[in-house]
Amino acid sequence: MNNLITKYQHKRLPQWLKTKLPETQKFFQLKSLLKESGLNTVCESASCPNIGTCWDAGTLTFMILGDTCTRACQFCDVPTGNLNSPDPNEPDKIALSLSRLNLKFAVITSVDRDDLPDGGAGHWVKTIKAIRDLCPKIKIETLIPDFQGDTGLIRKVCDAYPDVLAHNLETVESLQRRVRPQCRYKWSLKTLKIAAESNKTIVKSGLMLGLGEKKGEVIQVMKELVEVGCQILSIGQYLRPSPAHMEVVEFVHPDCFLEYKEIGESLGIAHVEAGPLVRSSYMADQQAREVGLD
Repeated sequence: MNNLITKYQHKRLPQWLKTKLPETQKFFQLKSLLKESGLNTVCESASCPNIGTCWDAGTLTFMILGDTCTRACQFCDVPTGNLNSPDPNEPDKIALSLSRLNLKFAVITSVDRDDLPDGGAGHWVKTIKAIRDLCPKIKIETLIPDFQGDTGLIRKVCDAYPDVLAHNLETVESLQRRVRPQCRYKWSLKTLKIAAESNKTIVKSGLMLGLGEKKGEVIQVMKELVEVGCQILSIGQYLRPSPAHMEVVEFVHPDCFLEYKEIGESLGIAHVEAGPLVRSSYMADQQAREVGLD
């Protein structure tokens, strides 16, 4: 079996973390379309292990506001620095590409752009509007930054009416400063709470395991997510993208993911998608349908 994700892992990967190389025509069609359009996907930029599975199925996650982030999170493979101004035509390009793909559900994410006066919120709104105008039947999931906890900017994106608004906590509170040094746990919870209070969108978050978190801490995060109104939670295994990133502390067994799913749903999260290879946008359309999206 070919393995896409062992290049920088110092520990031997367990069998449940091995994936196959993409094989279908659909994968290469998508790759060609993206090259032609010049658009970015988090599938490629973040070295997602599910790229073969998702692209073979015709699903992908577009990344807006460029391919370079203002933050330097210790788990993320997206580059930092050399920032360019956002492409003003990007919203229309995204919408056009989605219309050509003939999708029913689209996931859009972005880099953090703390260098911009509005953190990129206006660009987010233009992108959602462009998709709505050209592809009115597509359901939209937006995986957004925390906008440094700015209430007005978070509400601005919520008011553009994405069907699902996602923002990832990524890890437990005790590890936030190490894993996401330029982020704040309270900013993330605030982002999710404002989205839930808008009553306009399904609210979603995500966690990585294997960074040294304790079981009680994971359960505490789930309790806090329930308190702020989170309806969907994805939980997956952290995998080290390069030697410059944090090392994996533990490869969590699949049975533990199933236990967290049961605990999370018993606490009040409507749907928990948990497994070693789960990522925030993995099977996102199915997750949304589980909580009532038509």
